[in-house]
Amino acid sequence: MKPLQFKSFSILFLIITMLLTGCVSKKSATLTLSNQEALDHMQSEEVKSTLITMINAIDTKQWERAASQFVDDVFVDYSSLSGQPGAITPAAALVDGWKSLLNSVQTHHLLSNFDITLNNNEAEVFSHVYASHQADSIGYWDAYGQYHHKLRKVDGNWKITSMTLLMHGQKGNLNFIQEVLKMNETNAASALQPDDGSSKKVQFPSQGESVVGNLFFPEDYKVTKKYPAIIVSGSWTTVKEQMAGLYAKKLAKEGFITLAFDFRNFGESGGSPRFHENPARKVQDIKNAVVYLRSLPTVDGEKIGALGICAGAMYTLMAAADDQRIKSVVTVASWLHDGEAVKLFYGGADGVNEKIDAARMAKRKYDQVGEVDYIKSISTSDPSAAMFGPYDYYLNPERGAIPQWSADKFAVMSWEDWLTLDPMPTAALLTVPTLMIHSDGAVLPHYTKKYFENIGTTDKALYWLETELESPYHQFNFYDQEPEVSESIAQAKKWFATKL
Repeated sequence: MKPLQFKSFSILFLIITMLLTGCVSKKSATLTLSNQEALDHMQSEEVKSTLITMINAIDTKQWERAASQFVDDVFVDYSSLSGQPGAITPAAALVDGWKSLLNSVQTHHLLSNFDITLNNNEAEVFSHVYASHQADSIGYWDAYGQYHHKLRKVDGNWKITSMTLLMHGQKGNLNFIQEVLKMNETNAASALQPDDGSSKKVQFPSQGESVVGNLFFPEDYKVTKKYPAIIVSGSWTTVKEQMAGLYAKKLAKEGFITLAFDFRNFGESGGSPRFHENPARKVQDIKNAVVYLRSLPTVDGEKIGALGICAGAMYTLMAAADDQRIKSVVTVASWLHDGEAVKLFYGGADGVNEKIDAARMAKRKYDQVGEVDYIKSISTSDPSAAMFGPYDYYLNPERGAIPQWSADKFAVMSWEDWLTLDPMPTAALLTVPTLMIHSDGAVLPHYTKKYFENIGTTDKALYWLETELESPYHQFNFYDQEPEVSESIAQAKKWFATKL
């Protein structure tokens, strides 16, 4: 490869010299043509390498490597095998599906006879495929036919944008997939037992990172039943052991399987920079939590809801507005803001701009030297802290100031992502049944009412609690105090029991 690159450079230099001196000949034109042919050959080899890398990663169970060969959303058509029409699906969900299906299956895929057409940064490939599958006690199943792939060059690398299987034939156990699914379901159900009688620590992938969560089970949990499930998300910067875990545990006692997890960059989950509050990532994590719950044999995949508290409500609403697999939503003390609202909390227009500028500088520093600038998450004496004030929930070790949470690390780069976020337009896109629980003493009550008014369905309800506390101090009672928690749980239980 390197000698070819050197030769191409030499040819290019020679042609430029000829053009400048007026000495272009038939021979130089021939050289230019051979250079183009060499470039096309290299491009074709790179395209073929992407497809082979993807196939080999599946056979060796390197799922993250397999996922990295695709764009974020890929068109997949296996209709010649399954009878289901092709559709665009997240690459992460596609690979997670393969992982779930093929976990106990040995596979060997052979691609050959590549027919590659290049068109600038696009490529189209037809190839022959022979796929062998084996599993204990099930036998073997071979399938063969043709693959039709489309690829696009992204940041210098070829990525798969479309894949279609054209089945020609199969042999062996023709019920192989159905029997593997049944085997996997039996094995998974047996493994999905609470660690301590009521919960189990679990992991699931989100965009190549490992997310750690706690799964909570109903008191009558049986591996032979399917249950509705609820994803619970807490306030910004928080971890699963805080308000998310409290609500998840209480909702599980009402008959739901519930999941509270650490978002990427926080707690036990992977991701970096650490303590970076990244709304886009958090919304995607909620979507990937849906994928995970749908893979569990004791979860009814058509009965998955989501509950969010404070900023977790904002992220939950944004995820549900874009993901119809979330069938119902409940928000508790929702934090919802826009460009005007953030000025009220962060020093007016000048304070907001200063924080955004600091975030951009912090991002450049991280990109250049890999160092992260931090400020405190909470303080009553340092005005630069992310939360400056006597907010007892985050200061009291008996409430939210727990060892798993960081009171002194908030990534400065978070400010730009946080302060420029505007979830309000997503209300019109939200079409699933939605209950919003709030009060005049919670944060920005008129923004919750405004979002509620614009929700794109009539199947919605606003539940308002009475309080004498001024805004925003009643907000924190919803995190862990009575009667706010019990009343919110009671309303959420009724809503999800009816709407899921």
